[in-house]
Amino acid sequence: MSYMKTIKIKYFTDKIDKLAYIDGKSDWIDLRAAEDVSLKKGEFKLIPLGVAMELPEGYEAHVVPRSSTFKNFGIIQTNHQGVIDSTYCGNNDQWFMPVYAVRDTQIHVNDRICQFRIMENQPKIVFEETDHLDNADRGGHGSTGVQ
Repeated sequence: MSYMKTIKIKYFTDKIDKLAYIDGKSDWIDLRAAEDVSLKKGEFKLIPLGVAMELPEGYEAHVVPRSSTFKNFGIIQTNHQGVIDSTYCGNNDQWFMPVYAVRDTQIHVNDRICQFRIMENQPKIVFEETDHLDNADRGGHGSTGVQ
């Protein structure tokens, strides 16, 4: 049984659309650029996303590019997936997307550039060392074929 979580959110600008969870469409919520950004090929920038949140204890946010981000803007998220834990919740803890431009590009205020979802933290685990695993080998890295 799942229940709705309430998350406090602070906006750093009124120039971006408010976040909305669209039930039944996707578990991911779009994030938007909070300022106009001009990048030349090879440049790096932390793009402000205009929000800070107080995530519930035991949860974290996973931030990734949208499927169209590279095609539309020619940027790559440099950490590939941002993880924002519940301790990053101060009044000035604005979220950012670290990007690298592979071509000259323009990103405008309110452009949807990435997305996030809230996930429960990994449960506590203990590693038990062994000299042998009893399962069948799969054949090594990349062994499932190309088709």
